[in-house]
Amino acid sequence: MVWGGITAAGKTQLVTVHGNLTARRYIDEILRPHVVPAIHNQGLTFMQDNAPTHRARITNQFLYENNIPVLHPWPPYSPDLNPIEHLWDLLDRRVRMRQPQPQTFLQLKHEEWDNIPQQAVQRLIGSMRRRCQAVILSRGHHTRY
Repeated sequence: MVWGGITAAGKTQLVTVHGNLTARRYIDEILRPHVVPAIHNQGLTFMQDNAPTHRARITNQFLYENNIPVLHPWPPYSPDLNPIEHLWDLLDRRVRMRQPQPQTFLQLKHEEWDNIPQQAVQRLIGSMRRRCQAVILSRGHHTRY
């Protein structure tokens, strides 16, 4: 699996996670080295989905102790509201279109992640207001944005 973060100003490096991602590994391999510096340096609010690792007590305690503002509550079945989900889709399409095929799928993901233009990320982030308003108007039911 891979993890990456986005802001209107840029993308984090893509982090490869081998094996099972526990809450402790999430803190040590992703939050501490990548999220905390980005949040503190840019004054951001952290957004993550409802994966069990993200909701774990130890994860929430770490975020609290490190003064990381987190967007809560997050609708449990609304991945379409999260802009990075759309970026993962874009990354997947770019990987599948790539010719010639690389030596490893992971290598390709890292290369294509670096090649995604920041303008695409900014468009996804800019669409958040419209997406959230659509969910509010539909009283939480799925709708086309």
